[in-house]
Amino acid sequence: MPVALWRAGLLLCFLSFCAGLEEECVLGVLGRPVILPCLYPKLLSFVNFTIEWRRGDEVVLRSVWELNKKVEELSVNSATISSDAAMTGNFSLELPTVDLQEYKMNYSLFIISEEDHKAALCTVCLMLAASFSSPLLQREEAAHGGETAFLCHSTGGFPEPAVHWLINHTEEPPEGSVRTQAASLPDSHLYNITSHLMVNISKDSIVSCTIENLPMNETMTSTSYGTQGSPVAGRASEAMWIFSTALSAVVGVMVVAGVAYQIHLDRISKRKKKEFQASTRGYKRRYPNTEESEAITTQSMETDV
Repeated sequence: MPVALWRAGLLLCFLSFCAGLEEECVLGVLGRPVILPCLYPKLLSFVNFTIEWRRGDEVVLRSVWELNKKVEELSVNSATISSDAAMTGNFSLELPTVDLQEYKMNYSLFIISEEDHKAALCTVCLMLAASFSSPLLQREEAAHGGETAFLCHSTGGFPEPAVHWLINHTEEPPEGSVRTQAASLPDSHLYNITSHLMVNISKDSIVSCTIENLPMNETMTSTSYGTQGSPVAGRASEAMWIFSTALSAVVGVMVVAGVAYQIHLDRISKRKKKEFQASTRGYKRRYPNTEESEAITTQSMETDV
């Protein structure tokens, strides 16, 4: 029984070691950090050792450990591993950024033991991708019943994408009507994609162009709605009509309120005028001889003079 258990354990160790050597691929996005995974718990039993991460034959990181502590580390382009890797067995390599020069490059982790024995523990291939810009779709209507031309353009992505055209959401364009060109930029090696569609369709037909970047799992679509107009523009026009109607209603209410207030002021003014006239007539009735006495006084003063 102990022999059987020992054989089973040995088989498991062998399988785990083979799994560690098995190559796997990791997708990195251009200009962003990426982690190349490598879990190797067997190093937990080591006390003093040195590891190297290599890109092909180039050493990108060398780390020296003594008593499970990292005492020295040299790296290229700020590549790092965890400071507690010897305690966890996680020797994954973190790259702060990646560029297209590393596309499909293999990274391998090696251990250099006290006996100067070198063995590859993990091998990881690095795949790269970059997002394309949202496609720009241009439409040139045909003259005299000829073919309508469409131009779909997207820039700055990687790898070369797939381009799909649809007419009225479901119909694929006729064979031979699409011509697509991908241009690799000399400095960055990113792609600019341009696709042309020439097709005989009505002016109100809806045509869409889709850029599909499979590694990034990204799909971007641009649509030309013809003479029917864009739904966004239609919603904007409808919103503008609602706004103008509401504004007109508010202005109408304000005008009516202003007229009503002016009528109210006129009524108050007329009422006060009538009250004043009524009070004046009452004063005259209470003092009827006031004017006559004032006239006699004036005449006497003139006679004296």
